[in-house]
Amino acid sequence: MKKFTLYTMLMTASFTFIPNQINSVVKDPITTNDTPKEVSAEVKTLLLRLEEIKKMDKSELSSTERKEVRKEVRTIKSTLRASGNGVYLSIGAIIIIGLLLILLL
Repeated sequence: MKKFTLYTMLMTASFTFIPNQINSVVKDPITTNDTPKEVSAEVKTLLLRLEEIKKMDKSELSSTERKEVRKEVRTIKSTLRASGNGVYLSIGAIIIIGLLLILLL
């Protein structure tokens, strides 16, 4: 009787490893269309301005000029976020979604 339980336990354990071997078979690669979305001219100019600011030599600027540049970068970033070019989730939303998935699945 002990051998029977041992064999059944080994058989059930082997069934847990078989699906991993089945999934390791090479499948056809999935092709996706990675066409970039149309970006408006305003967004392009804002991105170009950000690149210019990054390339600037900020060591030669005075403290008031640096503050103005920082303020400009913040306003540009806020307008880019508001332009709707992405979905932003807060940490709380991500936690709630994770809990719902755990509870439902």
